[in-house]
Amino acid sequence: MDNSDQSALAGALDILWTRFLPEMDGRIAALEAAAEACRSNCLSVEQREDAHGAAHKLAGVLGTFGLSRGTMLARELEAMYSQPFGSDASQTERLSAMAAELRTIVASRK
Repeated sequence: MDNSDQSALAGALDILWTRFLPEMDGRIAALEAAAEACRSNCLSVEQREDAHGAAHKLAGVLGTFGLSRGTMLARELEAMYSQPFGSDASQTERLSAMAAELRTIVASRK
């Protein structure tokens, strides 16, 4: 691939990034809200399922943009939200930390 092809590809990815950014922000917000609900010991089944879906979608889209760390975090969150869990303080802190790191990863790509 020559420089003009690489430039065109980078430009196309930037356009897609801008298009999908609001959805990614919304998915991260869902993960942040679920982590907070978990911390408050009031995570509903619906909210857990929403967080699971948001993590699944983020895993795919972040990989498309070469954000492998984001994909790894999203996959881990997807696995964590795939089953009910208790209010283990270390687990809830991990959920919050991973959502915050995803927010940072997405913000750094802008």
